[in-house]
Amino acid sequence: MSALEDEIKSEIAENKILIYGKGTKAAPQCGFTVETIQFFNKYGYPFEVINVLENMQKREALNQMTNWPTLPKVFINGDFYGDTDILDEMESKGEVEPLLKKAFGDA
Repeated sequence: MSALEDEIKSEIAENKILIYGKGTKAAPQCGFTVETIQFFNKYGYPFEVINVLENMQKREALNQMTNWPTLPKVFINGDFYGDTDILDEMESKGEVEPLLKKAFGDA
């Protein structure tokens, strides 16, 4: 396994909610990253955003690891969930809040 994959796995393990996107939480650089930040802000749980525009090798490694070509890429409790298109659908079924409560030990 490459050092880059180790770094990614470590970042995922360190954050209950992790978004790999374009820009940062304070300065998102695309509408989809903004949308994803707004999505998680409404739940009130801590989350991190990692800017993959600063490291194209990391972006490519993430594409290969997830088999998901677009950004943002969302991980919750170590599991990959795609982007807000997937999360919006999960939310409409009432699946997001229980998932977050479980991740943070509130269930």
